[in-house]
Amino acid sequence: MPNRVPSGSRRVILCLLAAAACGVTLWAQENVFRADVRLVRLLVNVKDSSGALVGSLEKGDFTVYDNEVRQEVAVFEHHTAQPLSIALLVDISGSTAKEFRYEFDSVGRFLKALFREGNPGDAAALYTFNWRVFLESNYTRKPARFDSALRKAKPEGGTSLYDAIYLAAGDIDGREGRRVLVVVTDGGDTTSTKDFHAALEAAHLSDAVIYSILVMPITNDAGRNIGGENALATLAERTGGRVFRPGSATQMDAAFGDILRDLRTQYLIGYYPKNLPATQNRFHTVRVELSRPGLRAFTRNGYYGSGDTPGER
Repeated sequence: MPNRVPSGSRRVILCLLAAAACGVTLWAQENVFRADVRLVRLLVNVKDSSGALVGSLEKGDFTVYDNEVRQEVAVFEHHTAQPLSIALLVDISGSTAKEFRYEFDSVGRFLKALFREGNPGDAAALYTFNWRVFLESNYTRKPARFDSALRKAKPEGGTSLYDAIYLAAGDIDGREGRRVLVVVTDGGDTTSTKDFHAALEAAHLSDAVIYSILVMPITNDAGRNIGGENALATLAERTGGRVFRPGSATQMDAAFGDILRDLRTQYLIGYYPKNLPATQNRFHTVRVELSRPGLRAFTRNGYYGSGDTPGER
């Protein structure tokens, strides 16, 4: 007669088997999570030697390097129609009082053009900043909300530029499609709790491109905040954007027009990082080369990795 396991013992054995099965499942899930590979997305503008945008290239014209290791392009779109999320950051510090009215009018015209000619999924948010940062309107397709907020703004106080970029980058992170910060300011930071490096890292972590419109009340070098101008130019360059220096309302409208043309002539390139050497540096440098001579690619200079073993992000 076969040996019988007492009912109490059977319950113990079943519990142990269930626990073991659960452990195997959790172990498998953990391995799946750790082996998940992050798609790195690059928004790229291409220009010829005269500065004209080039929108006719194909996938084979681009070569991407991650930490100097060539990568295989997995995603390619030219004239990408992915929706835009644009955070407008408008300086309302005391030093902007003289130029504020034409800044306000130009921002309004920019928004009307964006929503009239863009993707139905495009949206914009408005931040103003002096020594504090204010979210005047969350992401919307109703620019009238911006009008009322800017009409009430009273330029005063210092300039928390880096705080504004840091907060706007955090808010835009995770939004679908392309992410852009457009900063309208007259120069350097004076009152932020965050510094330049924190603002730049926040922009990189959110995959946001920064465009800076630098309104210069002082046109000669004497008395200008050259350090602030250089910081804005660096933020734009390292995220794949541009810096503009309009000297009039007409030139400001032209700067916003150039930004729209850039956004409508962007290539979207994506790749899964592979075969990367071990490194303690979380920041990965990215380089895009073109097969056709005389052309130059403009995109962000890198991204922050997850810190996992190379090839397992």
